[in-house]
Amino acid sequence: MPESAWKFLFYLGSWSYSAYLLFGTDYPFFHDPPSVFYDWTPGMAVPRDIAAAYLLQGSFYGHSIYATLYMDTWRKDSVVMLLHHVVTLILIVSSYAFRYHNVGILVLFLHDISDVQLEFTKLNIYFKSRGGSYHRLHALAADLGCLSFGFSWFWFRLYWFPLKVLYATSHCSLRTVPDIPFYFFFNALLLLLTLMNLYWFLYIVAFAAKVLTGQVHELKDLREYDTAEAQSLKPSKAE
Repeated sequence: MPESAWKFLFYLGSWSYSAYLLFGTDYPFFHDPPSVFYDWTPGMAVPRDIAAAYLLQGSFYGHSIYATLYMDTWRKDSVVMLLHHVVTLILIVSSYAFRYHNVGILVLFLHDISDVQLEFTKLNIYFKSRGGSYHRLHALAADLGCLSFGFSWFWFRLYWFPLKVLYATSHCSLRTVPDIPFYFFFNALLLLLTLMNLYWFLYIVAFAAKVLTGQVHELKDLREYDTAEAQSLKPSKAE
């Protein structure tokens, strides 16, 4: 529970700050994705408010790599999780160095909202059975959080992310800056991030299918068991 509480507070704060940058300032990146490359020049100055978001996120994902390797329980998707943290950190560092920071803020906004809902759901799963009694309010919050998490994952990461970010980086960037550097490197990392989002979405769909078919009666995280436990199970072909 402490891990989920810490992550919930971090993601809530980081997503709120990204939302503020996109909707509370003059940055038009969300409503006009091609604008992330308007007036782009190599070595251009990074605004302090965006640099602050980069420092926060870079520190978090640097710690996340260490935590996945040496602190967290090893689970069946830990390899993908570690790859995700490495790719994310590389994207943060490289986008800052290449001055693609405008894209970075949009990427962070579209991803952090799902993590807020995931950790919120986990916390309510823990709270609903605390003290040896069942708490209906937390059970309801967990159910609603799970539904909201699945919807937001699809809408933000699998719909808006390609529609706004990949469209801007793969198409609009060449129209605005025909010889933009590191084009294939940057877009390859973003495509890899998209594939990992799709990989985890399959977990969400699998869990929803189990709930609808009555195979699962208790809300839980599909990845909340370690490798040894996973090997002891004998999943069906559908799983």
